[in-house]
Amino acid sequence: MSPISTRRHGDVLIVLSNNPPVNALGHAVREGLVAAIEQAEADDAVKAVVILCQGSTFFAGADITEFGKPMQLPMLPQVVDRIEACTKPVVAAIHGTAFGGGLEVALASHYRVAVPSAKLGVPEVKLGLLPGAGGTQRLPRAAGVRKALEMATSGSPISAKEAYACGLVDRLIEGDLEQHAVAYAEEVRDVRPIPITSARDDKLEEARANPALFDDFRKEQARKFRGFDAPEANVKAIEAAIAKPYAEGVQDERRLFMELMSGTQAKAQQYFFFAERKASKIEGLPEGTQPRAINKVGVIGAGTMGGGISMNFLSAGIPVTIVEQQQDALDRGTGIIRKNYQATAAKGRMTEAQVDQAMALLTPSLSLDDLADCDLIIEAVFENMDVKKEVFGKLDAIAKPGAILASNTSYLNVDEIAAATSRPQDVLGLHFFSPANIMKLLEVVRGAKTAPDVLVTAMQLAKRIRKVAVVAGVCFGFIGNRMLIPRQTEANKLLLEGATPEQIDRVHVEFGMPMGPFQMADLAGIDIGWHRDPTRVETIRDALCAIDRWGQKKGAGFYDYDDKRRPSPSPKVQEIIDDFRSQAGITPRDIDDQEIVERTLYSMVNEAAKILDEGMAQRASDIDVVWIYGYGWPVYRGGPMFWADTEGLDTIVEGLQRQQERMGDDFTLSPLLARKAEAGEKFTR
Repeated sequence: MSPISTRRHGDVLIVLSNNPPVNALGHAVREGLVAAIEQAEADDAVKAVVILCQGSTFFAGADITEFGKPMQLPMLPQVVDRIEACTKPVVAAIHGTAFGGGLEVALASHYRVAVPSAKLGVPEVKLGLLPGAGGTQRLPRAAGVRKALEMATSGSPISAKEAYACGLVDRLIEGDLEQHAVAYAEEVRDVRPIPITSARDDKLEEARANPALFDDFRKEQARKFRGFDAPEANVKAIEAAIAKPYAEGVQDERRLFMELMSGTQAKAQQYFFFAERKASKIEGLPEGTQPRAINKVGVIGAGTMGGGISMNFLSAGIPVTIVEQQQDALDRGTGIIRKNYQATAAKGRMTEAQVDQAMALLTPSLSLDDLADCDLIIEAVFENMDVKKEVFGKLDAIAKPGAILASNTSYLNVDEIAAATSRPQDVLGLHFFSPANIMKLLEVVRGAKTAPDVLVTAMQLAKRIRKVAVVAGVCFGFIGNRMLIPRQTEANKLLLEGATPEQIDRVHVEFGMPMGPFQMADLAGIDIGWHRDPTRVETIRDALCAIDRWGQKKGAGFYDYDDKRRPSPSPKVQEIIDDFRSQAGITPRDIDDQEIVERTLYSMVNEAAKILDEGMAQRASDIDVVWIYGYGWPVYRGGPMFWADTEGLDTIVEGLQRQQERMGDDFTLSPLLARKAEAGEKFTR
């Protein structure tokens, strides 16, 4: 049965799509839409057409199950051209989301009406693409060039109200969408000429009068676009809409689309789209495992992490009891939570009433006993095993039966923490990334005795608080931080051998990372995990900490910082490096960028292969999700594992073997990486 059906209301033909869950524009839908327009053309009694979708949304985009498969005719460009060429007015009635191809269907329709809650957007740029069915040519004609540039290069949707304000939507509909859309079609059925979006020129004239528009936009967005191919291709396609007739602009769009489609970045971004969805699937669970109910959460520690963690639950409407040892620390922590919410409100992202609502769910306390009624308790205290075991020992006596006890540890052994309780089955790690209220990643650390329903609860709760969760096994540093260790080890050795912090960081930034290892250390604080004894100086880091060079917060770390936290190379740091170098009897040498890549990035891939081999990550794509969401690995490279596959695993192995002598005894080649390279296999395909 076709997902497209038609029915008449007077002289209006209603074309209905019913293709759950999101009315994706699969082959049967595309075929059905063309057939429905042909039916309208052939029936003299039909004077207008309304395209409407059943279920929760208008067409939400392409059918992702067709990705990577040969496309079947009619293709979307043919469908939208057929809609636009209809000799009877076509009204697109939008609810839910009109995304990507869905918005292109709406743009090809002669009129667009929408309920106020609807959202419209072209998210293709997030998959390394551009709207390829005339979207880059019709959107600036309907919404204006500036709005089209913003939408196409960010991929972010706009509200129906915003769409109405810029002319992308012709009428906002309060009440029954079908009834009002049909009434609107009856209003416009005799209007001639029928408004054809691709023939409009009025909104292009403004842009033609401002020749600097595109270059100004590129400059504004330069930081966001850095490294990505797709935003620039979207800009070029919209430029073609201004400079050329529609028929030629569409050809430019098609050429740019095909260039992106055949490039590595689109493959990487599409791979990541699926990787993110796969991450929530847990291997090896008993069938029918049900989550535990989480109606109240306890957080121990009101510092940066504890406060950020609490905000995730408060924002999701879940009450939180936050516990500190001292009143001033408690007041400071809750004050920062309120301040963070107020900053969000000042940007217009929430109302003052919502700030008050979130804060009303927060109960500050100085007693662990107040956590007795919590369903989940998260410890966010100092990263020290003895401290954490003491806290869990106390929680064991206080928490109600069935409460989940979680440690927000970055490195420590969750099984050892669980052993401090009489209920290790209720214990797991929840490693939030700082700032915890903003960073999307959550490493869910499955202990040896963690119960299946505890794991399921954590993964489902992650969705509720808008996190992307990845299951990790118990090992030092789990997935993300464990891979940081070899990178930092090699970066430190390279300093002694002749590289500078600036060179090493530059190589990482040019690769696409938001910052290099030493910039990252300065931002996080070099003193984190330092032994706090200024007389014990065994490493460059010890030497920096001993003289209060703790990073940006002190105005000095591996770099010197001005009052706006802008870095510059530090003569003092170079002096410290030179001292360590001479003590070790090392003669500095010239180090090229490729060696830095091989020793820092290839060694991360090697560590990731060990993580996979040991079963500490469920799948290679989970490692990529961790590094993209937790550490800013460029999404256009797909994550470390996808990137390694793109480079070729044999290339990675050769590079590591070339550097093996310099890397010394710290380094061993992953047997899994060696096997896959030998067999010509990949991690992610």
